[in-house]
Amino acid sequence: MPLSVVVSGANVHDKRLVAATLDRIVIDRPAPTPRHQQHFCADKGYDYPDVRRLVATWGYTAHILSRGQEQVGRATVPGYRARRWVVERTHSWLNRFRRLLIRWEKNPANYTALLHFACAWITFRAAEVLG
Repeated sequence: MPLSVVVSGANVHDKRLVAATLDRIVIDRPAPTPRHQQHFCADKGYDYPDVRRLVATWGYTAHILSRGQEQVGRATVPGYRARRWVVERTHSWLNRFRRLLIRWEKNPANYTALLHFACAWITFRAAEVLG
């Protein structure tokens, strides 16, 4: 599940939302140590020096690879697993909610509330509380 949500227009580049996304993390995370690092997995849209610096100042280890680098890693490293699938899977789950797939709400607060509701619903189903 997403640890934070930031709503913006479709014409805003991903790298401009990194600081806002990191600022809105709700759950307190443990302090990163050399043995237990905190990871930031992203795709090529975040591959900029200023994003890497920002992620490092927050104490995360950046995993920002292009698709070509993933294919090389998969061919050369046995048991290599891509890290982006978690984000892609979550987007797929959220797209099952028709109201989120096409944004009808003009007010960003309403859309954010629907995102929170969808995340809560997905978590509730994954917990298998009712069997």
